Amino acid sequence: MTTRDVYADAEAVARAAADYLHEKIRACLADKDYCHVALPGGSTPGRCLELLADKELAWVKIHWYLGDERCYPAGHPERNDSMIQQRFWSKIATPSDRLHPIPADLGPEAAADRYARLISQIGPLDIIILGMGEDGHTASLFPGNPAVEDRRAVVPVFNAPKPPAERVSLGLVTLQQAAQRVVLVTGENKRAALARIDRGETLPIGLIGQARWFVDRAAAYQPTKDML
Repeated sequence: MTTRDVYADAEAVARAAADYLHEKIRACLADKDYCHVALPGGSTPGRCLELLADKELAWVKIHWYLGDERCYPAGHPERNDSMIQQRFWSKIATPSDRLHPIPADLGPEAAADRYARLISQIGPLDIIILGMGEDGHTASLFPGNPAVEDRRAVVPVFNAPKPPAERVSLGLVTLQQAAQRVVLVTGENKRAALARIDRGETLPIGLIGQARWFVDRAAAYQPTKDML
């Protein structure tokens, strides 16, 4: 079942999502030896991860992956794993072999192929955390881009509409097969995309399957007829 909860602001979204993830990771580890979680880039997810890092978890039993990565050299400040390292991985007691960045510096095809082999070894991910762009994209799956139709577990992305043009992303099939999907959406600039989804338009974020959405009022706000 897809659930969309609305919170006062981005900070409230981050706190609620961190609490939810803490609960779900603990529940996963009660049933399994390891929990496999994919992480997004972005400012709101980054704040959520900072808050999650302060909670008590069996960090050694959690494997962390990325939902997508930009094809920049390793260590580039615009890579998603640079943000994740600074705001999350550097703050938790997790062995380095539990951290799985995407080797996007190899280029889209080679990096996607290598990461797909890793993903295929673990089966469906337990939790995937996602954001949504102003155009309704998620991870690096953009509307109208051939990567959305690619049925591989991890897909190369070319000609992305925002820089860099070359990226690597978990494929839609991987997003759909995950046990749980969590979506974080904040800001007035996301409002139009949410409205398009509500009208039934087909956008990548709307193709992921059932999910738990955490949305702030700025993104969810819709004017009444009296205000038009």
